[in-house]
Amino acid sequence: MIVNPQLFNYRLIIGSLLVVLAVLGIFSFTNYQSVKSYEDFLKQEKHLIEVELSEMLNSSNDLSQDYDLMASQLQEAKLETKNALDSLRLLKSDLSIITKFKDQLIVLKSKNRVLLGTIDSLNSANLKLEKENRYALNTIEKKTNVINDLEETNASLHKTIDKAALLKANRIDAQAYKLRSGKKRFTARAKSANAIDVCILLSENSLTKKGEKEIFIQIVGPNNNVVADKGEAVFGDNSLIYSSRELINYDNQNLEICTAIEAPVEDQPLLKGYYFINVFHKNRKLGSTSIQLK
Repeated sequence: MIVNPQLFNYRLIIGSLLVVLAVLGIFSFTNYQSVKSYEDFLKQEKHLIEVELSEMLNSSNDLSQDYDLMASQLQEAKLETKNALDSLRLLKSDLSIITKFKDQLIVLKSKNRVLLGTIDSLNSANLKLEKENRYALNTIEKKTNVINDLEETNASLHKTIDKAALLKANRIDAQAYKLRSGKKRFTARAKSANAIDVCILLSENSLTKKGEKEIFIQIVGPNNNVVADKGEAVFGDNSLIYSSRELINYDNQNLEICTAIEAPVEDQPLLKGYYFINVFHKNRKLGSTSIQLK
């Protein structure tokens, strides 16, 4: 068989070229895969740093709403974190850039830990203060309730003492009579009577204030008119038409007062029926009694 040397050389060259191309293809593919993996790695690292910076930024936003006293420090940390995040998003992935931002992330994390530690201390202090404040408020409330109870008790005691200190009449007696030539002749007959004797026994009371007391005696006849009308005494919104007014000096001892109330000539003789005798200290009624004239 005759072989053409030139053709053989062409085939050898072509074969060698194919081998070289195959090797170059394999190398290029392998190198492409390595580069792609490297780029994917850088992208992933960049994404992780972005996520951490975003989380730190959100955390700063939350904290700045609750801690006004640390607003400047939180704002500074927030600004640093935001600037780092914005810069990272704008820059293309590169190993030197990723390394730089990783180092910056470590610094920012360290600052955040310090701030969080301070905030935890503030939380503990706030909880302690809240507890003390609640205790103080409860104590104040209890003391206020005790004071209110004491004030109510004191007011009640004052009312009891004031009531106990009131002037009181133990007995009120009344008797009709005919006054003639300075002599009294007691009678129960209307046509014979022209005056009424009234005696009042004021009780002993150490709580009553000593001094001058004003006693009013009112006699209401069967016709509902006041016998021996001496006028009207006014006490604020109240008034009293009286038959006799007596000024006495009370010294906390039993005191008997007797007074004669004589009907005016135009009212004599007295009418038949019941006569009601009322005794007042100022406008407060001390007691009453009644008599019947036939």
